[in-house]
Amino acid sequence: MDSGRARFTLADVEFMQGMIHHHAQAILMAGWAPTRDASPAIRELSARIIVAQRDEIAFMQRWLGEHKQEVPDADTSHFMMAGMDMKLMPGMLTVDQLELLSQSRAKDFDRRFLEFMIQHHEGAIEMVKKLFQSQGATQNEYVFRFASDVDADQSAEIERMRRMLASGSLSVPRDQRSPQ
Repeated sequence: MDSGRARFTLADVEFMQGMIHHHAQAILMAGWAPTRDASPAIRELSARIIVAQRDEIAFMQRWLGEHKQEVPDADTSHFMMAGMDMKLMPGMLTVDQLELLSQSRAKDFDRRFLEFMIQHHEGAIEMVKKLFQSQGATQNEYVFRFASDVDADQSAEIERMRRMLASGSLSVPRDQRSPQ
């Protein structure tokens, strides 16, 4: 490693690589909202998640490439395959949970989406905590700032989603929905 470059650890690299897969699953989940008769509030939240996490995936891939590390793609095709449960990372949904969400509609989709996305975001926060507890990790300013942002952003989003769940009024009345 060049002396002019900020140092990084294996924990930093594994965090970035894992978070690419983690974000890809969130994008998959959020991408279902428009076709599952989700409420406008869930559609808006989903759109924000997709934009933010795609940008973050691009950042992580660029960072890994610049540091000559393996750069995972954000392919989600394997997430729904039997035997491909991503339980190695905290918060990742199982194939059964993804299938349940995928088959849900309207209010059921809204509720399950919020419950599962809260689980998913809590897992990302757990990954950040593990990173910060790793010896020598987060000395690279970009890794530190990114992990700190993930923690803050996803904590705020969890609170927003909990309030949405508590309100219970997420779905558009039936006469205002688009025809199926």
